[in-house]
Amino acid sequence: MGRHNFFYFAREGAYNMFSHGFMSFAAIGITVACLLIMGTFTLVAVNANAMLEDMEAQNQMLAFVDKSLSETEARALESKLLAVDNVSKASFISNEEAAAAFRDRYEEDELFQGLPDENFRHRYAIDLKDIGLMGQTKADLEAVEGIGPGNVSAYEDEAAGFITIRNVAGIVCVVLIAVLFLVSVFIIANTIKLTTFDRRDEIAIMKMVGATNGFIRWPFVYEGFLLGLFSAVIGFFLQWGLYEAVARSVATNDTINLISVVPFETMWEYVAVIFAAAGMFIGVGGSLSAIRKFLQV
Repeated sequence: MGRHNFFYFAREGAYNMFSHGFMSFAAIGITVACLLIMGTFTLVAVNANAMLEDMEAQNQMLAFVDKSLSETEARALESKLLAVDNVSKASFISNEEAAAAFRDRYEEDELFQGLPDENFRHRYAIDLKDIGLMGQTKADLEAVEGIGPGNVSAYEDEAAGFITIRNVAGIVCVVLIAVLFLVSVFIIANTIKLTTFDRRDEIAIMKMVGATNGFIRWPFVYEGFLLGLFSAVIGFFLQWGLYEAVARSVATNDTINLISVVPFETMWEYVAVIFAAAGMFIGVGGSLSAIRKFLQV
């Protein structure tokens, strides 16, 4: 494509877009709305995944050491526990430390303050690499000599709940993105169809005098490209403002301050690239879909 042709196609594409101002505005508005919805659900999924990763990091199993073992023997079990598949860390907690933590937790209840240290067992706090394998890991830990069956405490139901939430969020996000992507392509395709319909006779004449499909198609491709690009730019800044507003609201709300929000500044480049790519792909895809019928002369 020569420089002259590039400026000609770009000028024609811009003219086509502004000649149908209302429909172009409607197409940009609807595409921005779709991009915002897609972006919002994607960012929700990103934050949900980050929260679940934090929960996974804090989700520990407790392996209680057999009462017959001394503290020295109990500490010697660390290497065996670390050798178990899916165990990333094993932190020893003596019975004195467990008793002190228990008393601190129930310091207002005098009934629990007099419990002797001997009533508490040595234990290990076990961190896992993958909480999805918690059930198997629990069985492997119970098979370690010095731990034994029934001596591992694990929150399997909670772990399964975390995994289910993450999977459902991911599936919903993908489905919504696919549906809204198709809606955006459909809207832009129909907007560009108005332009091609108005110029159908001109296109037919150009075909008859030897104009190539590419020469006819490029102005409409540029039109779709511009519609998608404008939508992406507008959508990105609206998404940024909306995200920051929600993040500030979460940060200042005492009832939901346990929810952590990933700072937008750490991922704005990725969001910008995704918005730009999605917007331009939607625009170009819509234009190619719209012009195909009118090139069959």
